Amino acid sequence: MAEQSKKKVVRVESTTAEDGGSTTVADTADARTWTPTPEAKKQATTFRLIAGGLWLLAIAGEAFTIFWVLRQVPVNMVLLIVLIVVIGALAIGGSLLWKKANRLDPASKEDKTRFFVQNQLGAIIAVIAFLPLIILIFTNKDMDGKQKALAGIIAIVIGGGALALGVDYNPPSVEQYTEESNVIVQLTGEDLVYWTKSGSVFHVCSEVPDVNKESKDGQIYEGTVAAAHAAGKDRLVSYWQREAVNYCGYSQEQVDAVAGDAASDSEESVEAPEETPAAE
Repeated sequence: MAEQSKKKVVRVESTTAEDGGSTTVADTADARTWTPTPEAKKQATTFRLIAGGLWLLAIAGEAFTIFWVLRQVPVNMVLLIVLIVVIGALAIGGSLLWKKANRLDPASKEDKTRFFVQNQLGAIIAVIAFLPLIILIFTNKDMDGKQKALAGIIAIVIGGGALALGVDYNPPSVEQYTEESNVIVQLTGEDLVYWTKSGSVFHVCSEVPDVNKESKDGQIYEGTVAAAHAAGKDRLVSYWQREAVNYCGYSQEQVDAVAGDAASDSEESVEAPEETPAAE
């Protein structure tokens, strides 16, 4: 066992109902499907509405640029560049909010089309907002070569940044949240995990070395699996079994039993995809 941490443990409250967790998992060994609470779903909806509004403004800005600015003779280069920057900022802002919404209310992998579109919509919008604009800049007959190069390169750089930030490289899913929540609940008896501000994963207990490394804020955060994801943490640490035995006070037998149940649940979901987990 590790020495008691000198860092302060801070509780992170979920965007949830009175039960304090954004999950619906069993408080016994029986695994159940994760679902967002009404409060988490409401906040996700708000983020998506704002993101949608920002994206609509971005596309409106693109339309104004294409159908008015690029048709002026001569083309107002200052206005064109300003609009390219504004379109990029709106597209990126919408994508970041959309990703936050997906962490609160993720899609299920069982509907592959919806899962892809929901998680990569920011990238799709970036392509819609910039690709036609870039093409029309380079094909514009009222701009000389230097003007096309300047505006085109700026549009490519900002559009590429919007595309890169719009892609979700590690998209969350209902299945992931379910598996992680069930592992934690079955092992510890409650949906409670630990992480640091700078880390990308969360852990089984506050005694593990990774969360006790020196940090600027000197704090360890605790909360539900959903709260950890909402805080920007990608997943449960891959070596949670080793941490649970070496630092959290659990026996190898306890860990093996939970790991076996998790593996069994994963196999069942692969073998029987037609049985979609129902939200309770």
